[in-house]
Amino acid sequence: MNVILFVATVLIWGTTWIAIAMQLGPVPVLTSIFYRFGLAAMLMLPALALLGRLTPARPRDHFFIALQGLCLFSLNFVCFYNATGFIPSGLVSVIFSLATVYNAINARLIFGDRITARALVATAVGVAGLVLLFSHDLFADRLDLGTLKGIALAALGTLLFSLGNMVSRRNSAAGVPPLTANAWGMSYGSAFLLGLIFITGTKVMVPPDARYLTALFYLSIVGSIVGFTTYLMLVARIGSGKAAYATVMFPVIALALSSLFEGYVWTPVSLAGLVLTLLGNVVLFARPSLGWHRPARPEGPAVR
Repeated sequence: MNVILFVATVLIWGTTWIAIAMQLGPVPVLTSIFYRFGLAAMLMLPALALLGRLTPARPRDHFFIALQGLCLFSLNFVCFYNATGFIPSGLVSVIFSLATVYNAINARLIFGDRITARALVATAVGVAGLVLLFSHDLFADRLDLGTLKGIALAALGTLLFSLGNMVSRRNSAAGVPPLTANAWGMSYGSAFLLGLIFITGTKVMVPPDARYLTALFYLSIVGSIVGFTTYLMLVARIGSGKAAYATVMFPVIALALSSLFEGYVWTPVSLAGLVLTLLGNVVLFARPSLGWHRPARPEGPAVR
């Protein structure tokens, strides 16, 4: 089951980049993110309620669910989308892949988890592979002020994503199922985005064409509802450190799609990067010491 969840997360998030590119244009970024998670919440909440899967949550849990919504379904995407205005998307992906490092450090600080040597080696190998994969983007431009802004925004977005992982872990430990946490979290996140839209005077536009709507439905249903649910289920089952390695793998899928639809050209350097990234995955998940089974003991005390 864990293998299926991991592969599904990688495949789904690896394909969302094409859909995001289809949304870029006349609709402001903030509005597009609001459409994505607002639609996801509108579909998910009533569906779970009708199916009897919307688990009641205590007011205290709703506070942490709202915090999860801010970190995973709003503020982090605002950072990532705006970062691409300053630096290439490939570099944003490289920085986002460092979520494994953020998660290991945050899990140590918040839950007292031990950072294993295997996790450090796997992360180093995987990130090295991504640096090779995106070496053209990494070294093509000099570090001007705009580039530094883009790096800072991408790093902040990754930190928010990691903190959202920590809150999700707390919510799971408190008995809040990922489906319920996601449904309410997307609702809180989209409400926050709507507030930002009005505060900043951002234009709310009708989706312009079928291409945009196709991308919107894909991002809302597959990328958000399914993708985040599989990922957060993985966090609950195998821990945030190992689950976050999906963020290292999905740029490989994005590159494969780019070679088919956008003319990405593979080079010996990029192929070497692909091999290293896959090798890091093998290092992290190889049996017997880590395996795919659920740990017998919780990773750490729940934060309530």
